[in-house]
Amino acid sequence: MSSSTNEAVIRDFCAAIERRDIDELLGFFTEDAVYHNIPFPPAEGHAAIRATFETYVPGSPAIQFEMVNLAVAGDVVFTERIDRMTFAGKDVELPVAGVFELRDSKITAWRDYFDPKMFFGG
Repeated sequence: MSSSTNEAVIRDFCAAIERRDIDELLGFFTEDAVYHNIPFPPAEGHAAIRATFETYVPGSPAIQFEMVNLAVAGDVVFTERIDRMTFAGKDVELPVAGVFELRDSKITAWRDYFDPKMFFGG
């Protein structure tokens, strides 16, 4: 895939998070994809990724991924974002560095790096 296609896929995915439709979000991933919120254990495959989404998507009345920076190197897309959501009744604004790997316009790996204290408080 071209760099511009991979960039478009990730921009579309980050926009789709606002609709909070887990089935739509899973459609962006290959069946064997891995979603890893560092430093927590990775979610491997659609069922595990769905379970991870279910921990924060349904409970948040609004979710937004604000793109600060984005860079593409072949099938890898790097993002710097501000993720906004409600988690456990608390509004969260979380700086995130995200790395996406793609194959045939689908996400095969997504790794987000953030400070969990900012997410969970403390």
